[in-house]
Amino acid sequence: MPLVIGLTGGIGSGKSAAADEFARLGATVVDTDAIAHELTRAGGAAISGIRNLFGDDYIDASGAMDRRKIRELVFEDPVARQRLEALLHPLIREESQRRIAAATGPYAVHVVPLLIESPDYRRRVDRVLVIECADELRFARVRSRSGLAEDEVRRIIEAQASPALRRAAADDLVDNSGSLEELRAQIGALHRRYLALAAARR
Repeated sequence: MPLVIGLTGGIGSGKSAAADEFARLGATVVDTDAIAHELTRAGGAAISGIRNLFGDDYIDASGAMDRRKIRELVFEDPVARQRLEALLHPLIREESQRRIAAATGPYAVHVVPLLIESPDYRRRVDRVLVIECADELRFARVRSRSGLAEDEVRRIIEAQASPALRRAAADDLVDNSGSLEELRAQIGALHRRYLALAAARR
């Protein structure tokens, strides 16, 4: 298995921008959110299970999972959340491991939004990289890109691990409160460090 960097951070922190830069530099990026979208799109491997669990009302006209309805359901009903996670998480973990094992880059970046909250994922990575930025900036980013209501964004942020917990778990930290150029400079420095660590494992 390659060196695996677990990349995490709160919603709106800039995980995708960081992952894109790692990919540009040659790392293999395995994103659990992207895998979840593949599983729950029309024809995805999880669609029949979602239909069995929650009914046709939670499948949209295209045949994909209705994300808005599911999001509302799992925020209001902890049992529904557990049932959804029991369906999706094993599928996501299996596909993640397959892609990491097939990595062609010098190391793999495993993007896991809830890495700190998920001990199983923490055991699967060699280092934890946390992307962070000010809460107000995260809030503004999420509102502008998603169109979610203010209270929905706040609920999502409050449901995630606190910045202090993420920092305590981090081997590496990136502050994404500045420009894209500043983010790229920090990722570039980490890329060089990870190349050296990966080379030392061989």
